Amino acid sequence: MNWISIGIFAVIMALTLWVTAWSSGRTRTASEFYTGGKGLTAAQNGFALAGDWCSAAAFLGFTGLTALFGMDGAFYAVGPLLAFCTVLLLIAEPLRNTGTYTMGDVILYRMRQPSALWASAVGAIIINLAYMIPQMAGGGVLIKLLFGLRYDVSVVLVGIGMILYVAIGGMLATSWVQIIKAVLMLGAGLIILVLALAGVNFNPLTLFESAEAKAGAAFMLPGNLLKNPWDELSLGLAIMLGLAGLPHVMTRFYTVPDAKTARKSVIWVMFLAGSFFFCTTIFGMAAVHYLGPQALRVGNPGGNLTLPLLAEFLGGGKGTLGGQIMVGFVSAVAVATILAVVAGLTLATSGTIANDIYVNLIMKGKVEEKSQVMVARLSSIGIGVFAIVLGILAEGVNVAILVFLAIGIAASTNFPVVALSIFWRRFTTAGVIGGVTLGLVSALYLVLIGPAGKFYGGPEGWWQIANPTIVSLPLGILGAILGSLFGPRDMDNEKRFDEVMFRTQTGIKSDV
Repeated sequence: MNWISIGIFAVIMALTLWVTAWSSGRTRTASEFYTGGKGLTAAQNGFALAGDWCSAAAFLGFTGLTALFGMDGAFYAVGPLLAFCTVLLLIAEPLRNTGTYTMGDVILYRMRQPSALWASAVGAIIINLAYMIPQMAGGGVLIKLLFGLRYDVSVVLVGIGMILYVAIGGMLATSWVQIIKAVLMLGAGLIILVLALAGVNFNPLTLFESAEAKAGAAFMLPGNLLKNPWDELSLGLAIMLGLAGLPHVMTRFYTVPDAKTARKSVIWVMFLAGSFFFCTTIFGMAAVHYLGPQALRVGNPGGNLTLPLLAEFLGGGKGTLGGQIMVGFVSAVAVATILAVVAGLTLATSGTIANDIYVNLIMKGKVEEKSQVMVARLSSIGIGVFAIVLGILAEGVNVAILVFLAIGIAASTNFPVVALSIFWRRFTTAGVIGGVTLGLVSALYLVLIGPAGKFYGGPEGWWQIANPTIVSLPLGILGAILGSLFGPRDMDNEKRFDEVMFRTQTGIKSDV
């Protein structure tokens, strides 16, 4: 056990738990629980978005993928920056103007049909759980590193922390935990960047040249990880469109007072997250330069410990005071990163259960806010327990790969339905059901029979493309279109489209 690491971790946890306790006294209404009272500024929400988007995949997985697979791993790291262009140009403002607490609010506002909301809610819950698996796995690895505990016990501790943040503090606590975590993460990244570059006279090209020399010429060429060209195209589609389908990220736009602030939030996160993503490529090359490719693979098959190992080396090496401080700081920040992301995921999932299913579907909107908040808190506890089980089953896999599989499912399921709800007059409830069903089923099936299927207990080798988006996204769109064209036509829904379009662009309720 590294007591310095544990001390740093304890300080960070104490700070975030204090924030949670502070927030609990300010979280009484449903609006305060789900959106933090809609009082965040653009900068605050931008940092919180960075905290949501820079997950275990970014902090651990991207560095590990680059160190193990070269420029293919770097493609994973740089690509997500582009995803916010889609959010900025297409989704952020309409979502903020038409929704209240969840992405399902947008579907319900347009369709006014319970079956459409049921389909949306089921899709959102599955996507959130799929995204939660790698976060729990990454947290388990780091707690195991810090405390010397078994992996399964470590995952349980991560789950307990997640439940405390959400069940007690709601969105306000989750937002400030994400802001604190984003500041710590960017600070840790800056320290590692300076130390890594200082060893090569601040010439990053030296790191790339050395990594190529030590790992071989093929290290800098495509095909080390994404061996099939269709994989690259599929991953690109998932990156560009998947973020706009992730409920825990999109609900962040409900925490600001207006659409203009929502747009500014996206600009903030593009600079913050983009800078960090770019640095993870340098971190991966630095790890190969300083530690060597063989040393990185020993006890680290998924690459998730590459960044802590690099930090330890840059601090002075294993057993030194500087090395212990660096690995402790980086590991503690990474755990805080994971806790913040899983808290956001838990909050989004509990919001779907409490707001979409309990309030709007079961109670038909006739429920006291106190009861709604209680259901959301209880839901977060149940979700946390389920996430612990899933995290234990995901031991030993690179978290970045699992994250992008979840993003591919979101691109195939939520994005077509939300986009068509906002922009297509002829879109119907049957289209929502068809899009969610075909997109979700095809994405899950292709994941299970593909190269990543072994991580979920599925057969290996039936399907050679790792990310399902290139097939499941067109199928999701096709299901939405065919359902709308051949299902029951809703003339009231089509007449209401002008009102929906006016609301998406202005945020003003009006019968046009």
